[in-house]
Amino acid sequence: MSKSNLKERTRAQESTNAIERLYISMRHLFSRGFYKPMGVSGETLRNSLLELRPEIYGSIAEERTELNGLKYVIERLPEGIEECRFINLTTDEGYKNSHFKVIVPPKRRRNCYRIDTDQMNIEITRGRSEIYDILTHLTFLFIESHKIKDKVTIGSAGGKYTREWLNLEDVVVYNKTLSDKEKDVMMVHLGNILGRTYEEIYEVYHSFATEEIPNRFLHLIYWLGKLAINEVELDAKRSITFTTNLTEEIGHHFYGEIWADTIKKKLLENNLLERPIHIISANMHSVMNSIYAKMALPKEDAKSKGFEIYELLSNANSQAIQSKVKQCASENGLFYIKDTSGTNINVQIIDTQKLDFAKIPFQKKHSAEKAPVIIVMDYAFGEQAYETMDELLKPFKTMNKTIHLDVESVSIMGKAGILEGGKGDIMIPSAHIFEGTADNYPFANELSKEDLEGFGVQVFDGAMVSVLGTSLQNKDLLKFFHDSTWNVIGLEMEGAHYQKAIQSNSKIRGNISSDVSVRYAYYASDNPLETGATLASGGLGMSGVTPTYAITQKILEQIF
Repeated sequence: MSKSNLKERTRAQESTNAIERLYISMRHLFSRGFYKPMGVSGETLRNSLLELRPEIYGSIAEERTELNGLKYVIERLPEGIEECRFINLTTDEGYKNSHFKVIVPPKRRRNCYRIDTDQMNIEITRGRSEIYDILTHLTFLFIESHKIKDKVTIGSAGGKYTREWLNLEDVVVYNKTLSDKEKDVMMVHLGNILGRTYEEIYEVYHSFATEEIPNRFLHLIYWLGKLAINEVELDAKRSITFTTNLTEEIGHHFYGEIWADTIKKKLLENNLLERPIHIISANMHSVMNSIYAKMALPKEDAKSKGFEIYELLSNANSQAIQSKVKQCASENGLFYIKDTSGTNINVQIIDTQKLDFAKIPFQKKHSAEKAPVIIVMDYAFGEQAYETMDELLKPFKTMNKTIHLDVESVSIMGKAGILEGGKGDIMIPSAHIFEGTADNYPFANELSKEDLEGFGVQVFDGAMVSVLGTSLQNKDLLKFFHDSTWNVIGLEMEGAHYQKAIQSNSKIRGNISSDVSVRYAYYASDNPLETGATLASGGLGMSGVTPTYAITQKILEQIF
């Protein structure tokens, strides 16, 4: 074996070990009930993350502050968390009925509550994956905060700080409005504190700014540094606590069962429970738009070629025509179930018997003698995919009888990281490999590479690896998965969990037919093997329209 191959393999093995230690450490801390992230109890978590050096967290192991990773993390945590010493992870414990204002992070659907100046409560209703996600993000945040503290503190005794820090403190504490020239001076000071160029600081400053808080970035950096300083000089340690209810409920399908029963009751109310059922895990717009847009928007459809009408509907300024499609859908067989269970997974039920196939872009062939029902469920998060799918596939018990659902197919469309190709390309998996275990789930995918060719994007087929969290991936490990005989084409968080639920219910427990069809297809949201192409580099934008609707079209064609 060549030295370079041995080095790559060794680094991949180190990364695997680091992920395993992170996983075990987080499980241990969760069972313990609380820990201090920058104390002895959080040391394993910190060291493992620094050894792993995930791509999303960029320069976490370097002295300079990681800006893209910081933006990525802050968008997934509640506003103001940098000011809080005490972070409590809870279940849904009734805060929505209190006078606390609910805070929802821009890029994660989770309810958070600022209890007082020092405490933030975060509701966990989506399973263990949500806990891992939050803990790794918080660990990154605290590591970065101590980098700031090290840069601005003079001497080992503490109490003395750099001129740049004192200027920053003056602006933030007194909430000063800066002139353009003063702002430039502050950007230079921040560059010295964070180890970044003026240009980098100026760009990220504007990306954090909001109308309410134009100096959001200054506040963020100050409070991160301030709490780290207080931790060292005043022994005011930050702590993370898990409530008793959370430790008791996690893993027991508490929210998934409520969610699934709500869907089945809706099916029963509308006499749909014993009809053929097709389940699709996707977003809340692509299936609806694919079926109803042509019917709802005949003028716009006549002017459109390819997927242009869907690009129009995907535009943030198209609320008027989006409303037309929703209205048309509600009048032609679509029921919407807004989640109240806590799973944060909304659902659409489509009764295809109420569709006029002369007005939609699909022909009724495979289902000519049937009137199937389509259940569209929004994206699950990590291990939550097993909980929700397992509960949905179980029989429904009424007062008089037990009804087994006639589930003919389960289709999963999702976003994933790609290891060959780029953003917007499509992956068709043949198996899911569960990272950190020997578990693997091969299956017969009803979708093929050939089905998705001809849409102007690249299509790859092979195995997918289901990871503990996209924020834990590094190049060495992913390169090993891609280059070895595992032949992995991409990574995501739900596939193995969905397949585990489908297999156990169809092949072992007999809850649904053993001949159930499965379809998996993913479009690439990022390429973690390419520098500057990770999730931290931004979203897909309009480039996601083609793969999303190409996959949706093929799923619906096969159903009909």
